Amino acid sequence: MKRKLTLKGVIGLAFILGGVWLAASNVMPYLNDQKTSAHIPPPSSNVKTEVKAAQKTELHNLYNVRPKMGEEMGVLSIPKISTDLPIFHGTDEDELEKGVGHYAGSVLPGEEDNSVLSGHRDTVFRKLGEVETGDLLVVNTSAGEFTYKVRKIRIVDADDRTVIVPKPRATLTLTTCYPFNFIGDAPQRYILIGDLVRK
Repeated sequence: MKRKLTLKGVIGLAFILGGVWLAASNVMPYLNDQKTSAHIPPPSSNVKTEVKAAQKTELHNLYNVRPKMGEEMGVLSIPKISTDLPIFHGTDEDELEKGVGHYAGSVLPGEEDNSVLSGHRDTVFRKLGEVETGDLLVVNTSAGEFTYKVRKIRIVDADDRTVIVPKPRATLTLTTCYPFNFIGDAPQRYILIGDLVRK
């Protein structure tokens, strides 16, 4: 015997189907989110590397304007020997006659890598031999004040190019001719290597 569909039955069926549709429409986005989040890879193991790279980029962008050749670009202070020396961009005789020369092929003070400063042993750097490991070297430039601690002292041949090689961290290298009391073209170089400890 067939049952007759009443108005009450139609309304009830509509409510049931509406409830099923409402539940499905609310549950599906949640399930999709769960599925998507399950496929998101875990954080990269290179996060530390990326942070270091960002810090390195920041250290390479310290200067809004790069100095021109021959321009005075800062002051080198060496507390141990109570001296303040002007720094000029370039290491030609013109710069070295006026003060300390910044080797143009190296980074600027405070930047990541090796910043190389040179001076004559009989003028600006005549007391450099009194500086010891652990002593401070302070450089003031337009980018701020940078303090380095002397980590190593070396004596190398005059043609030794390891003085200007890149370094993995912010380093200051001071170089002058050696021996200090030698007459004529000195056969060696006296090198101080300092690591950036404060900026």
